Amino acid sequence: MKYISSRALATLLLAGAAAQVQAQDGAVYQCARPGQPQLFTDAAGARQSRERGFDCQPMLAMPVTVPQGPRSRGAGAPAPAAPAEPASAAVASSAPRGAERGGDAQQRARDSDARAILQTELQREQSRLQQLLAEYNDGRPERRGDERNYQRYLDRVAALKASIERSSADIAALQRELARLTRP
Repeated sequence: MKYISSRALATLLLAGAAAQVQAQDGAVYQCARPGQPQLFTDAAGARQSRERGFDCQPMLAMPVTVPQGPRSRGAGAPAPAAPAEPASAAVASSAPRGAERGGDAQQRARDSDARAILQTELQREQSRLQQLLAEYNDGRPERRGDERNYQRYLDRVAALKASIERSSADIAALQRELARLTRP
């Protein structure tokens, strides 16, 4: 990670301020003096800077665009805001408190569906792990007819071991997810 010098940071901040001033008043001046950092200012500031010995030149008016990056959503962060509704839609959408209870019932139904799906996946992954462990045979699986080359046999043993580790990790993740869903 690179660090920005204080001079560069000051220049960036002043450039941002200059862009904001430009958006408000229109004219932005870049003032410079040998041995001093550049200064960005409006017309009044340019007059004061000239009095202090700065050479001020008007800058070309260019629109400044500041892109909004994606926001990270932590555990407590609110969901992104929905687009604004017209006033009539906002009044029409205000529902009595009883309607919220219907939403709670729907949420409970979705949670129970998710729990059922996770339990099914967990059972499927546990049966797969049992099959892999049976085939692995404590690191000594039976050799197949197509494994005359010993390296092929070793490759299959390594692949079985990796599959067992992956399956165990999947089971642990499913169990964590189920535990998260069952908490109130």
